[in-house]
Amino acid sequence: MSSAPPPSSGQPSHPPVARRERVTREHHGDVVVDEHEWLRDAEDPGVRELVDAENAWAAARTAHLEPLREQLFEEVRSRTQESDLSVPSRDGAWWYYRRTVEGQQYGLICRVPAAVAAGEPGGWEPPALPEDGSALTGEQVLLDGNVEAGDSAFFSLGAASVSPDGQLLAWSADTTGDERFTLRVRDLVTGADLDVAIAGLGHGATWASDSRTLLYSVVDEAWRPFEVRRHVLGESSPDGEGDAVVLREDDERYWLGVGRTRSGRFLVLSAGSKNTSEVWLLDAGGPDRAPGEVPVSVAGRRDGVEYSVDHAVLPGAGGGRDVLLVLHDDDAPDFALALLDAEGVLDGSVDPATAHQRWTTVIDHEPGRRLEDVDAFSGHVAVSWRREALPRVAVLEVSEDGALGEPAEVPAPTALASSVLAGNPSFDAPLLRLQQTSFTTPVRVVDLDLSGGERDGQLVLRRETPVRGGYDASAYVEERVWATAPDGVRVPLSVVRRADVAADGTAPGYLYGYGSYEISLDPWFSVPRLSLLDRGVVFVVAHVRGGGELGRRWYEGGRLAEKRSTFTDFVAAAEHLGREGHVDPARLVASGGSAGGLLVGAALNLAPQLFTGVLAAVPFVDPLTTMLDETLPLTVPEQEEWGDPIRDADAYALIKGYAPTENLPSVADGGPGSPTWPRMLVTTSLHDTRVLYVEPFKWVARMRLQAADGAPDVLLKTEVDGGHGGRSGRYEAWRERAFEDAWALDVLGLA
Repeated sequence: MSSAPPPSSGQPSHPPVARRERVTREHHGDVVVDEHEWLRDAEDPGVRELVDAENAWAAARTAHLEPLREQLFEEVRSRTQESDLSVPSRDGAWWYYRRTVEGQQYGLICRVPAAVAAGEPGGWEPPALPEDGSALTGEQVLLDGNVEAGDSAFFSLGAASVSPDGQLLAWSADTTGDERFTLRVRDLVTGADLDVAIAGLGHGATWASDSRTLLYSVVDEAWRPFEVRRHVLGESSPDGEGDAVVLREDDERYWLGVGRTRSGRFLVLSAGSKNTSEVWLLDAGGPDRAPGEVPVSVAGRRDGVEYSVDHAVLPGAGGGRDVLLVLHDDDAPDFALALLDAEGVLDGSVDPATAHQRWTTVIDHEPGRRLEDVDAFSGHVAVSWRREALPRVAVLEVSEDGALGEPAEVPAPTALASSVLAGNPSFDAPLLRLQQTSFTTPVRVVDLDLSGGERDGQLVLRRETPVRGGYDASAYVEERVWATAPDGVRVPLSVVRRADVAADGTAPGYLYGYGSYEISLDPWFSVPRLSLLDRGVVFVVAHVRGGGELGRRWYEGGRLAEKRSTFTDFVAAAEHLGREGHVDPARLVASGGSAGGLLVGAALNLAPQLFTGVLAAVPFVDPLTTMLDETLPLTVPEQEEWGDPIRDADAYALIKGYAPTENLPSVADGGPGSPTWPRMLVTTSLHDTRVLYVEPFKWVARMRLQAADGAPDVLLKTEVDGGHGGRSGRYEAWRERAFEDAWALDVLGLA
């Protein structure tokens, strides 16, 4: 294995050693001594001292990579059109888009007035995009992230919602990285913010149809959105003090959210845990009418049943029939689509507890075809589903008599492409906007024409994201291969490489995974990844169980009591790549972040000899300690994902049995400090509320202790002004990626 050169004079000559303080805990008769629990106290001066020492050590060990880091950064920059803008989407009398400017960290939210009425020919044709990415004629900048960030080291935009009358912008921002946002309202006529500043919010905010009433969610001490509140401009206190609570959720397993149907008819409030949900509706009001005040439950709450709702208007006598499209998993693990009469819900004639008995099936459940979302428009319904580990969109036409047709899947550009909805704010649009991409295809924005005219049923390419420098997709290859897990289950892998890199067992490899929360790693195009591919690295995504790539069964097969399958799937993927010649088994880096950090940490303990290097970003590597403390953010809601080790002795034993921090192998067994232990880069952020910095700090400290004199080559890099996603700002993100990729290339012998 390659190793970094020793630090030069003036740099630290050895890794930091965290002090040890004996803390004991006992659960289910198991006594655990944790000598690094003191690190949880961020106010302890020793924490910041250790952060600085670890950052200094990481800087010293990677100082020789500075030229490569700069080269990688410049490669990304040279391939990126820095001044650029998105394809505009029409909403009302405006075309909305986002724009970036060369040299600026953050984007701009903009709009231009529509030159043609929506009902006239050409009314839905977006403005032509300047090739140089400059502003459109008549542009109005609604929000400039660079101005709003000011001198803040971190800036993240939460809500950015224009009122239905187009006169106001509700926007929120987080300037620390803790994902608690402050809501403001901007007058788009004057450009000035109103006297509104409501702190402690979740990510979004939703307008009612009167353009005066805002609904928003508030987070509790555990960072859980637990209340939806109502703010009325001109009536409510500017700081939100005293805003009416529309809905409160006291069960700590559930998160609340609020939105508005595309039709503008309803405000939708939802509560969801990992496997159960409930949806309520409120009349959204009108231009001169306030919204309703008391939400009505659509179908109650039944343990283990999830459902979501959208509103559609089907043609019929009297101007149309209001129906609810219900996407649900009631006796349908991969979900089905049903209709429910909206009037019966609103007038109370249908008991929410029995509403499901009145559902009329539109799309039957089909195992392996996971229905994920439904979007209603005036003349059609779009369903987002997943099959064969790939996301797709299907369209159901609405007939003149109000019937919904059979779903027709929109074709994707390549066999491994992702095809998803994107930018469809208008209920009456005769076009359906999609975004399509693959590992080798830059993002393409296309419109499916559903107007009934001469282009009906055709896909219209609006834009393919430019890759500067003469990118040629044919120079790269993407393919699906399958590894076999120890229990015989076939695990899909996505393999990407240059076409001139032979699959003969000599190429270095980079294996990435996640495998939790039913989150799928769908194909995505990455400019930074080209720098790895062009140096001969084979990039592989392991679609392990615990994700959602192959439907609900794939998720269930990697959670709770089945969680170990996630880790053994990843190990099987690494073994398959080396055995079948896709990569050189002696040159393979494993990478994962957050729950993916748990994945690579657990796989590392199982088979350290398989990896030359391990990159763990904001890794969830001390899950047992976290899940034993219900005062921490996310712990209670996460019990349905990982188990409840406080009350369940089996869950306690299970989590303790795979937790990376608890199960480091001894040096004799190939653990830290042994010749087979790989080089490691671990990253974290001080203000991360999802995975607290203390977890990777404990992990690294224990590795160094266990290795004793054979100290492992482990680096711990901490962002002091970042959140779960690292630092904000695109150039900062590129530099962070360049740091990680330079380290990986060094590990692979390519620096």
